[in-house]
Amino acid sequence: MNEPIRRLSVVALAMFLVLMVAASWIQFVQADSLNEDNRNVRTLYRQFGAFRGPFVVSGESVVYSVPVDDPFNYQRTYVDGPLYSHVIGYFSIGPGLSGLERTENQLLNGSADSLFWTRLGDLFAGTEQRGASIELTLDATLQRVASEQLGDQRGAVVALDPRTGAILAMVSHPQFDPAALAVHSSAETNRIYQALVADETDPLINRAIGGDTYPPGSTFKLIVAAAALESGYTPETPVYAPQVLSLPGTTATIGNYGGASCSPTDQMSLADALRISCNTAFADLGMDLGWGVIKRTADAFGWEERIEIPLGVTPSRLPESPNAPQVAQSSIGQFDVRTTPLQMAMVAAAIANDGVLMKPYLVDAARSPDLKVIQKTEPEVYKTPISSLVAAQLTEMMVGVVDGGTGRSAQISGVAVAGKTGTSETGLGTAPHAWFVGFAPADSPTIAIAVIVENGGNAGLGATGGTIAAPIAKAIIQARLEQGG
Repeated sequence: MNEPIRRLSVVALAMFLVLMVAASWIQFVQADSLNEDNRNVRTLYRQFGAFRGPFVVSGESVVYSVPVDDPFNYQRTYVDGPLYSHVIGYFSIGPGLSGLERTENQLLNGSADSLFWTRLGDLFAGTEQRGASIELTLDATLQRVASEQLGDQRGAVVALDPRTGAILAMVSHPQFDPAALAVHSSAETNRIYQALVADETDPLINRAIGGDTYPPGSTFKLIVAAAALESGYTPETPVYAPQVLSLPGTTATIGNYGGASCSPTDQMSLADALRISCNTAFADLGMDLGWGVIKRTADAFGWEERIEIPLGVTPSRLPESPNAPQVAQSSIGQFDVRTTPLQMAMVAAAIANDGVLMKPYLVDAARSPDLKVIQKTEPEVYKTPISSLVAAQLTEMMVGVVDGGTGRSAQISGVAVAGKTGTSETGLGTAPHAWFVGFAPADSPTIAIAVIVENGGNAGLGATGGTIAAPIAKAIIQARLEQGG
């Protein structure tokens, strides 16, 4: 072979090798990223052209796929879409997937390992691959009552079964309509999505578990009270409760709501301090206990931890190395303390469940197309933040809050309700957030709840947790009790 032919052969061989490497790289290494690229029309047709499993709430399908005569074959249909928008999310050819539509995607589209034998049977039978149905823990009645009670106010509600951790209701306002994002036009869905993103009210954010989180206000006094009781205090232990508390090393002071005096003697029991939500008492108590004790107690309830339900939950936050005045402010749920409504519902649930905190969850079960259970969530102990004795003491103290304290608006005739109100400051001249957390019946709880109404809701600057959030919680608790729960 002469030299020119040999050189040409080497070049041709090198080109074949480059082509083989490039083809292998595209078909194997880049396969997943190319399949997931939103610009890949074949991927879109494959995703939307297969039957996607439904979501089931209280025995009824609230999201399902119906056949349509277009290249996508199926249309995702949302019944009461806004009501479940922040939990279930959207399935869209524009912005993609969110919520449980995203976390449960492999089960819904039939590609999960647990559906292998179902897929194999479909292959041999020559039938279409079908996804699993996802049964949620949500209670349709409680979900609707929670949404109706919030109305046009911004905020969130989370209700749990304290015995299992099952999430009975999760509502965030304002809502959005996932059906608008499910249309088979990428231009239309992208236009709608961008409008939602630009909306100053942030309708896409699930305020129950995420977003910027909130100062918990006086609901954080449950953490401080738990820390005190675990440290040897009793509900009858006297605490210092002046009308105005001077903060050490500064000229700043802490006062009580409306400038009120908690006690003519500047002394009161820990139980009474919680009952009337005395700021000065808990600010001073926090400094006496020390930040380390309070932080350990908060962490024992799940603060600063990221959990999945399976939606990702934003961790609640605590200040780092606060000085004494900052500890005082933090002890009444201000300064740099931030939390989610789910976290506060978890605090109530742990107290309700004899000090045992169950891990919250939204997905009860998944069923194959032939209705066989292929996945079932079993209740799981998440933490044991307090002893059963402390839980019982806190329960009695929280019943006092509702019976004769700041939570009177949550009273239900013939039922002992345990609760704690909160009114968290958000800035000078800005209406406060209104909170209520609690559970019922106090002697055998079947529901634990947290309610927040942003910036006073319809009451504005005059809002308090007792006047705005407590009635919402009452209505939801009543709906649960009427079910026999």
